[in-house]
Amino acid sequence: MDYTAYLKKLAIYNVGDVFDNLPPARLVEQALINREGVLSSTGALAIRTGKYTGRSPLDRFIVDSPNVHDKISWGKINQPMTEDVYWRIYYRLTAYLEDRDLYIFQGYSGTDPKHRIPISVINQYAWQNLFARQLFVRPSAEELENHVPEYTLLCVPGFNAFTNVDRTRSEAFVILNLEEKTVIIGGTRYAGEMKKAIFTVMNYLLPEAGVFPMHCSANINASGDTTLFFGLSGTGKTTLSADPSCQLIGDDEHGWSDEGVFNFEGGCYAKCIGLTRDKEPEIFDAVRFGAVLENVVMDPLTRISDFTTDQVTENTRAAYPLDFIPGAVPSGRGGHPKTILFLTADAFGVMPPISRLTTEQALYHFLSGYTSKLAGTERGVTEPEATFSTGFGEPFLPRNPMVYADLLRNRMDTYGTKAYLVNTGWVGGRYGTGSRIKLAYTRAMVGAAMNGDLDEVAFETEPFFGLSIPKACPGVPSEILNPRATWEDPAAYDAAAQALAERFSKNYEKFEKTKKDNLDKAAATKV
Repeated sequence: MDYTAYLKKLAIYNVGDVFDNLPPARLVEQALINREGVLSSTGALAIRTGKYTGRSPLDRFIVDSPNVHDKISWGKINQPMTEDVYWRIYYRLTAYLEDRDLYIFQGYSGTDPKHRIPISVINQYAWQNLFARQLFVRPSAEELENHVPEYTLLCVPGFNAFTNVDRTRSEAFVILNLEEKTVIIGGTRYAGEMKKAIFTVMNYLLPEAGVFPMHCSANINASGDTTLFFGLSGTGKTTLSADPSCQLIGDDEHGWSDEGVFNFEGGCYAKCIGLTRDKEPEIFDAVRFGAVLENVVMDPLTRISDFTTDQVTENTRAAYPLDFIPGAVPSGRGGHPKTILFLTADAFGVMPPISRLTTEQALYHFLSGYTSKLAGTERGVTEPEATFSTGFGEPFLPRNPMVYADLLRNRMDTYGTKAYLVNTGWVGGRYGTGSRIKLAYTRAMVGAAMNGDLDEVAFETEPFFGLSIPKACPGVPSEILNPRATWEDPAAYDAAAQALAERFSKNYEKFEKTKKDNLDKAAATKV
């Protein structure tokens, strides 16, 4: 590619050296020369992201242009920015890059050639370009030679917004200009903003192509059956999909087309807090040369990582290419899912460890996207709190939620996919009283659902959510399957279950209103 012409088209002039599509060793070398990070004892590049150790959802904007306006579900999640404000920030950002070295990655979002988008990621820091290289889909030599980016992402952490001039909430910003096919990020070094910005682009583009974009992990079992794992952070999406008995398709973002499931990414972005080789050997061993460690505390002398501490943040992360996981699917693709698992870490001890869902219940729990925030994980959270995130990824859904729910219904009806709700949280009482479900039990339940072992067992229906609970599951004590039976005080369970059911109903009211509004519009059109 003629980078001078390409950068000129982006209004980027007079830059320093341009490093394009460097291999990991060169990028690590550059990061060390620039003092961006240090090597851990296993060879991973360890960095600190400074003030921002997680995403800043309130600092994300979508440019409100005429051709985009009616396709976006505007609100607190999808905040509008006028075109003139965007261009004011954009041209200051490109001017900031003058005389600075740039690192460029050319690749793809999406492993399916029919539905992938060519992207270009331009970074101020070498370590962030390594992150992009490991997380997005890397091109072959032939693909790179003919690569023409459709979307460009500019990540420039050293450039800050002016809140009083740019109408931003802070110095940090993530701005998607879907009309111009450009994403700009500034004021934050947290690399996860890049992957989630491109994920949002895919969530915008793919529904118009009849493809269901999903915030989920996916794997293939020994029988060749594909399973999807939906879940918010901390529910076990990455851990449960990285099962040594299965082949991993991907750990976070996928599409479901008429041909099957395909990964959006070429890598994984795993949480590291509490990581051990015994519990998660595949992820533990992936933290090696070529991986990026974010905000993990290390011994200053030995550089041995301490995955037990949240001294910097609870949201410690490791980014590594998918082929670091043994048995990962090289193509990043699988067949139509036989099973969908909705994961929730219920800190109230109310949800059954596993329950079977009808299609309508699956849509209800997909739109609800429930899990719990725990005391101490966020400032001001002193008791477990119910949290809901539509599609288990509301911050990344630019369109009306019903667009994604309709795609889910269509896929489940067309391919006969079964759905289960899996609670990876507490039994025997709420957080602080009960105990967290053992990972071994959760793995056994997930395996039973994936392999069809629950198809022939008897079920009972609980009264608060109408969930069907199996009376037996291989490898799991039957006494923990019905959560009410694990509480010392059944009346206290009933009160907690009723309170959580009311939270669900309150949250779901907005979808009932949307359904009614859509029916009213349809009726008015017919008249």
